[in-house]
Amino acid sequence: MSNRITMAEVARQAGVSIMTVSRAVNGKDGISHATRLHILEVIKSLGYRPSGIARSLATQRTLTLGLVVPDITNPFFSEVTRGVEQLAHQHGYHVFLGNTEEDPQRELGLIQSFEEKRVDGLILCSSRLEEDSLLEIIARLPAAVLINRRLTQPEQDAAVDSVIIDETGGAELAVRHLLSRGHTAIGFLAGPPTSFSGRGRLLGYQRAMQSHGIDFHPGWIAPCHPSVEGGQQAAGQLLEAHPELTALFCYNDLVAVGALHASSRVHRAVPHDLAVVGYDDIPLAALVSPSLTTCRSPRLVLGSRAVEVLIQRMQGCPGGCEHQVLPVELIIRHSAP
Repeated sequence: MSNRITMAEVARQAGVSIMTVSRAVNGKDGISHATRLHILEVIKSLGYRPSGIARSLATQRTLTLGLVVPDITNPFFSEVTRGVEQLAHQHGYHVFLGNTEEDPQRELGLIQSFEEKRVDGLILCSSRLEEDSLLEIIARLPAAVLINRRLTQPEQDAAVDSVIIDETGGAELAVRHLLSRGHTAIGFLAGPPTSFSGRGRLLGYQRAMQSHGIDFHPGWIAPCHPSVEGGQQAAGQLLEAHPELTALFCYNDLVAVGALHASSRVHRAVPHDLAVVGYDDIPLAALVSPSLTTCRSPRLVLGSRAVEVLIQRMQGCPGGCEHQVLPVELIIRHSAP
């Protein structure tokens, strides 16, 4: 049998009604200051802990947020998660984390689970869902923010808060660095076809190449799973099919590490025979040999800004939706000096 102290027991000990105890616990008006203090003393003496479920029914708030990420093993998303959790905690919120393993159906299931838990708001990081599904979900939620995702239709995008990295600008920085070092045959390991970030980085790659008068070569672009294994497989195939390539720009640092492994298998020494540039500057980027030239993404800030925007929306911010774009920084190391 449970020994949990109930609100009814508090009411009996305090000599008041259950409704009066409820008002004291939830900070509502309708009772005197002296009565409130008396009830709080009884609560302290009994060790009563209010039920979170009951309190959420009374206040219409659960003080919980949902966060959905595509791959928690990727250090990029781990850091974003840390940024979300840190600021949420400062504001008194707990965070439920869902990991989709890059599976849109699993993402849908997680979002439904968070809806059933009645989270106060939801942060969707790098969502892989189709736009129609995403819009339907956001319309049902009390508040939602997208990280690293924008919608393609202007009128729809204008109705959804988002915090993103300047994917296109970062890719241009990376590719222009390679071009400045004399590379003109630059391949792109482009990540998942469903990735909003991948599309932005592809655009930056194309713009940088075109600005130097280099014709577009679709064969130099290879989609891949955003992992070391995905990068190794895609880089190996791309280098064998296009031996003229002297540099690779990679969707992320994990893909770039895979490219380093692939280059040794095809006897291309980095950086002497092949330059490799990653994206995100996860801690691993500085530890591999050769260390990775990469674009540094503000991962913690990305997560904390999303929480700021979400809390503003939950508090009924009357202004229009926010679309924050965070800059990236090129970090030059040994893989592409």
